[in-house]
Amino acid sequence: MNTARKVAFHTLGCKLNFSETSTIARLFGEHQFSKVDFAEAADVYVINTCSVTENANRECRSIVRKALRTSPNAFIAVIGCYAQLKPEEIAAIPGVDLVLGAAEKFNLVKYIESEKNFKAKTYADEIRHCNSFHASFSAGDRTRSFLKVQDGCDYFCSFCTIPLARGFSRSDTVASTLISAQKALETGVKEIVLTGVNIGDFGKQSPAEAPETFFDLVKAMDALDGLERIRISSIEPNLLSNEIIKAVGASKKFLPHFHIPMQSGSDKILKLMRRRYVRDLYADRIRSIRELMPNACIGADVIVGFPGETEDDFLDTYRFINELELSYLHVFTYSERDNTTAVRMDEIVPQQERQRRNRMLTILSEKKRRHFYEQQAGKTVSVLFEQEEKEGMIRGFSDNYVRVKVPFNAALVNTIMDVRLETIDQDGEFLGALLTPVLI
Repeated sequence: MNTARKVAFHTLGCKLNFSETSTIARLFGEHQFSKVDFAEAADVYVINTCSVTENANRECRSIVRKALRTSPNAFIAVIGCYAQLKPEEIAAIPGVDLVLGAAEKFNLVKYIESEKNFKAKTYADEIRHCNSFHASFSAGDRTRSFLKVQDGCDYFCSFCTIPLARGFSRSDTVASTLISAQKALETGVKEIVLTGVNIGDFGKQSPAEAPETFFDLVKAMDALDGLERIRISSIEPNLLSNEIIKAVGASKKFLPHFHIPMQSGSDKILKLMRRRYVRDLYADRIRSIRELMPNACIGADVIVGFPGETEDDFLDTYRFINELELSYLHVFTYSERDNTTAVRMDEIVPQQERQRRNRMLTILSEKKRRHFYEQQAGKTVSVLFEQEEKEGMIRGFSDNYVRVKVPFNAALVNTIMDVRLETIDQDGEFLGALLTPVLI
């Protein structure tokens, strides 16, 4: 008779959170817990939170209620960035039994109790004590793995709470990271996505006598046997060196896909944000990529409505983005965060105006994505197909991050196939044609 306790996970936020949730889930498996879907009945529910979410408290409350509707007596544990920043706020949510900060989350299993607590227990040490690196990678749910190569951030941008939630920048050695990558490959994935808070800072704490950099990691990953595809999740423009761009362009494993946070196209606003570059540097990085990889997919993060952003500043950003060869945008509306410099700034942009600017850039992003897709029509790309079947189709991403679908065939799951991009459908996805027949 199987008496294993059941545990379910819900992850909010970034790829880094997904890699850490998956690693924590494997630790539960080592302690005879059986992992189930979050919608199923479980003995323990773990919620991995994000501090970027504008309504983090409301979202967390909703997820807790959902879990308790399924299993009223379940033990509820909350971890992650929001748990580090506001542990007492989470502890006050009815039904929460345990709140763990950044330094304690990888020890979650030992805090689990068999019965619910009358009052939530909270373990969230000061973030300055969180100085160790915990290797993590996602596995089991996808055809790709998110590999954590770095954690924390030393930048302290004026709008951001991540350094307060995750601590200072730190990473493992190149050798240890390769071991984690090899373990991820052993789960059967075909693609690894390098992820972190500020991955370009990889190796910053390495000893002076044996310094390591993100470029060293790129070269080492490129030489790793058995690995077919590698993506860089997101990298700061000032840390994306020309040597990294050239290495990706020359590689048969690194994919022509870059996500480069911009945040603003106005030098005035970049300075107020305490970003470490000016827009000319950003434009130079885009030109360098396009010269080597004309079909590369390049995405950017942009924040609208930052304090002090006038209409002229916003239009300056709009025109700058419009002229750049970007493929898509992730547009964020500025929202105030406790304990940041920006929250004390004057010249607050009204919420209605923030939303208007968001809509304008969102429409521009849709135009840029459509233009990028139209440029790919008729080309042959390699596509890694995923597991899900929807409306008789199977989907995957091309090497340059184009969403592609073909008629479903179970034999295609987790395979990399050459596909000719034919037409863009009403969902904004490419209908593709397999160049090699696959037996059913």
